Amino acid sequence: MAKINKIRKRDGRIVAYENNKIVQAVWKAAQSVGGTDISIAEKIGGQVNTVLEVFYKNDDIFPSVDQIQDLVEKILIENGHAKTAKAFIIYREKHNEIRAEKENVLEGIKSETKLSLNALKVLKQRYLLRDNEGNVTETPEEMFRRVARNIAQADKNHNDYKAEETEEKFFKMMSDLDFLPNSPTLLNAGTPIQQLAACFVLPVEDNIPEIFESLKKTAIIQQTGGGTGFNFSKLRPRGDLVNSTKGVSSGPVSFMKIFDSLTRTMQEGGKRRGANMGILRIDHPDIIEFISSKEKEGQMENFNISIGITDEFLEAYENDRDYSLINPRTGREVNKLNAKGIFDLIVTKAWENGEPGILFLDRIEEANPTPAVENEEEKTAIIGTGELIATNPCGEQPLLPYEACNLGSINLANHIIGGEIDWEKLKITIQSAVHFLDNSIDMGDYKIDKVKEVVLANRKIGLGVMGFADMLFELHIPYNSLECLEIAEKIMPFIQKEAQSASEDLAVKRGPFPNFGHSIYHHQGREPLRNATLTTIAPAGTLCLIAETSAGIEPVYAIAYTKQVFNSTELTYTNKYFRKEIEDSGIYSEDLMRKISRQGSIRHIAEIPSEMKKYFVVTADIVPEWHVRVQAAFQKHTDNAVSKTINLPENTSIEDVRKAFLLAAKLGCKGITVYRDKSRKKQILYKTEPGQPAEEQNLMLKKPEIQSQLPLFKKEYKKAITNFMAEEVIPPPIINSAE
Repeated sequence: MAKINKIRKRDGRIVAYENNKIVQAVWKAAQSVGGTDISIAEKIGGQVNTVLEVFYKNDDIFPSVDQIQDLVEKILIENGHAKTAKAFIIYREKHNEIRAEKENVLEGIKSETKLSLNALKVLKQRYLLRDNEGNVTETPEEMFRRVARNIAQADKNHNDYKAEETEEKFFKMMSDLDFLPNSPTLLNAGTPIQQLAACFVLPVEDNIPEIFESLKKTAIIQQTGGGTGFNFSKLRPRGDLVNSTKGVSSGPVSFMKIFDSLTRTMQEGGKRRGANMGILRIDHPDIIEFISSKEKEGQMENFNISIGITDEFLEAYENDRDYSLINPRTGREVNKLNAKGIFDLIVTKAWENGEPGILFLDRIEEANPTPAVENEEEKTAIIGTGELIATNPCGEQPLLPYEACNLGSINLANHIIGGEIDWEKLKITIQSAVHFLDNSIDMGDYKIDKVKEVVLANRKIGLGVMGFADMLFELHIPYNSLECLEIAEKIMPFIQKEAQSASEDLAVKRGPFPNFGHSIYHHQGREPLRNATLTTIAPAGTLCLIAETSAGIEPVYAIAYTKQVFNSTELTYTNKYFRKEIEDSGIYSEDLMRKISRQGSIRHIAEIPSEMKKYFVVTADIVPEWHVRVQAAFQKHTDNAVSKTINLPENTSIEDVRKAFLLAAKLGCKGITVYRDKSRKKQILYKTEPGQPAEEQNLMLKKPEIQSQLPLFKKEYKKAITNFMAEEVIPPPIINSAE
């Protein structure tokens, strides 16, 4: 008797026959009606095999998916499993409806993609190509193929890899959702635009011609999908003298509003909402106006703002001293302010609505791979060296003036096999991702000559991760635990090490980045690198929607929640790992899911087993300190910075925010942002239905077993900040969600 090994899909493709899929489908149907014995599903699967082998003996005739499903229904009924058969029919109809919905989303284009319906909605609205009438003209598979083929073409310039093989490698990596590049690459690769970088920093000099030159360049960048960062600290303060007109300056905030208006008009080419980062040093005379510039909701909506904090300011804060405000035009002190008072204002405004964030300027500059080097003959700075003046809109990518960077994220949740991290698969993905991002540098059209010049001098890339919280769910590890920190301390050094190895290999084949001889690596005697920076932890906000995984290194916001995207589109999510676990446990029901959706957390859901509550924790279950510690664990092994928003429950106190900011400074973070639930009328993430805030957690609880592991994040800085940096840091308590 011939063995059945092929089936015919609905689109006509012939693929491998997998009997286990039948067994799992029957088992899910059985569970939904109270079944507890998987052997019955296995028996049905065996009977299906037997029938197929009788009727499909010829090697060139294959059963269709629909024929197999009809057969499953018939065998279930004949074996007396009427309830399971009915559930299977409902399951089948539901999937037919989803398939029809997907086809509707893609405007009738046939696609066998395994992407979720929400992912397709995101792709349709933002990424898939359209014709002149606005009709979708490509499937998700064709999008990944377009990007893979385009990025692989760089190999032809170097003649070190076969472009056709590279294309297949890149296509599989993206279509399997193991890695995704930043949005501009998905949008523009293989199109006439061909601008592939996500992060740009432009200088803002203290004169009108150069301010508006930066404004023009901003329009060019945002039109092609890039986000822009600016440091406004060089602008003279409000009321300062303007020699050319004998008038007075209107100050940095007034010029920020002009950039904000431009971004609102551009809307990044209509496909991405415009995004800017605005930074002002803590010692600028207009710092109070800047701190309060977004206190009213709706003001400068296209800017995230961050205060550039210095070690000098932190020392003044710790010792309750005044600090100096410096006029950037003259370099002279013009006033003094109390450091504690200003820090209180920053904390209060952040508590009120999430802005401003903080950037630790000295931490950022300590990691600068190409600090200022002067050309001895011309007495000017060498292109691609200097101070890291600003970051991209989400704060994870510090850059030089006119510098850009290509980012990409590895889906950690896709690298778990059998309840363990598949280190070999992760290594292969890292190597391929570094190859992809380095190729992207060569294939990109940066639109501005100065940007291209700086980018090619340093060839920075930013490889990061997404799906960290989902990976923890798969491993049954609580986010708010030492085990989580230990996993972070294993994963990120591994990624850093393998990325460095891949960049060294590329340097042998293609040569190091041109500024390597001026870099800190050269002076340290390290092997040549192809790329000046390798790792960055981006939020991957939209990429995680496509991959249907958790964002960056954030904890899951809620087990069930709604996310608003593209200003008005709402997408509802239920965590797939949680759903699978309760289905496998036999406790799934629609009533239970509705109850969970009202609360977001499962902490107080009686039907959920206590053990499960320990590791299926969400943002509201986690005290702020654990958020900061996870960020610090990743930052220790990341070249650039880590984008993370410390999402806080509505009842979080101002003091909690202060503690989070100070802990971030002590643990070596390069920046920090907080957001308190419902502190804005308009927010991106919210629970499916309104629920009660999580109960207040006891932040003073101290467990001896936690305190015994204090050295975990001890770090020495080049510039120790007296008592502030020397103060002992106590890890926060592990809160048992089952209690």
